[in-house]
Amino acid sequence: MSLAKRFRRDERGATAVEFALIALPFFALMMALLETAILFFAAQTLDTATANAARLIRTGQAQQQSLSAEQFKEEICDLVGIFMTCSDLRVEVRTYDDFDTVDTSSPTSADGSLPDDLAYEPGNGGDIVVVRAFYEWPVFVNLLGSSLADLPNGRRLLTAAAAFRNEP
Repeated sequence: MSLAKRFRRDERGATAVEFALIALPFFALMMALLETAILFFAAQTLDTATANAARLIRTGQAQQQSLSAEQFKEEICDLVGIFMTCSDLRVEVRTYDDFDTVDTSSPTSADGSLPDDLAYEPGNGGDIVVVRAFYEWPVFVNLLGSSLADLPNGRRLLTAAAAFRNEP
């Protein structure tokens, strides 16, 4: 039997070759799926923490305790746990005259950065208050130019909000 025929019939390395062909797309897909799941979990954690901390303002506890902006931010940080670093978290608390005038636009600047000095106005009884928390989540998987990042620095902006009328 000629060498060419023996080489063509030999299947000992077929599995390794097939695995090599599908390994890269498989692992890339798995990494993207894992990152998406973690991103959604982090977004839900931020949303829950924001809603729970906003309750301090809604019930008047933050006003009675004279919580500063930094102390209120710490309340949210304590609730998000090890998922996020407090230094990257931004919190905005604003009062409005009515729900129609609530501003839900992104506070990012033209270059995509978040300002460090967001407003902190917890209001009084009966005031309409919107509490928003922002976090720049790092994105690691970038498949063929398709990424979860929505900021120029390659990160994803996670946003959580709670809108309510303060209790009297």
